[in-house]
Amino acid sequence: MLKKILLGLGVILILIQFIRPEKNESNDKTHDISTKYMIPTEVNHLLEVACNDCHSNKTLYPWYSQIQPIAWWMNHHVEDGKRHLNFSTFTSLPVAVQNHKFEETIEMIDEKEMPLESYTFLGLHKEANLSDADRKAIIDWAKAQMDTLKANYPADSLKLKRRTPPPAN
Repeated sequence: MLKKILLGLGVILILIQFIRPEKNESNDKTHDISTKYMIPTEVNHLLEVACNDCHSNKTLYPWYSQIQPIAWWMNHHVEDGKRHLNFSTFTSLPVAVQNHKFEETIEMIDEKEMPLESYTFLGLHKEANLSDADRKAIIDWAKAQMDTLKANYPADSLKLKRRTPPPAN
C-alpha cells in the first residue's frame, strides 16, 4: 500500500513538471521608474539585487525555479509583489499613487519588512540582505523623490482620494 502511494506521488511530481507558469521576463521599460526619477548608481544597484525580481517586469530566475511546485510558489510571490509595487509600470500610475508608493517603500524598508525573509533565507540572494547603510540609502532616495513631487505638484494632487461608500438607500 505504501509503495503504491509513493509511486503515485512520484508520478504526480513528474507530471507537474510539464505545467509551468509564464515567466516574468518582458523587461518593458516604457513606464519604468527610471524614466521619470533620478536613481543614483548605488540605489539602482540595491533595487536591482533586492527588489526588482519581485517588483519589476524582469525577474532573474535561479536554477531551482525550474522545479515544480517551487516555480508556482515563486510565480505567486512575483505576481503579488508586482501587484503591490511594480517599478516597471511606476510612471503610468497617477502622481498621488506614485507618492504613496514612495511612502510605502520607506515604511517597508525602514521596518525591515522588505526584502522578504523567504527571499534571503538559507543564503539565497545574499546580495539582497540590506545593511543599515543600504536601507538608509534607499529611504533617503525615496524621501528625496517625495520632496521633488511636493515641489512640483500641488499638495492636494499628492494625496490619495478616499473612496466614499455609496449612499445608503
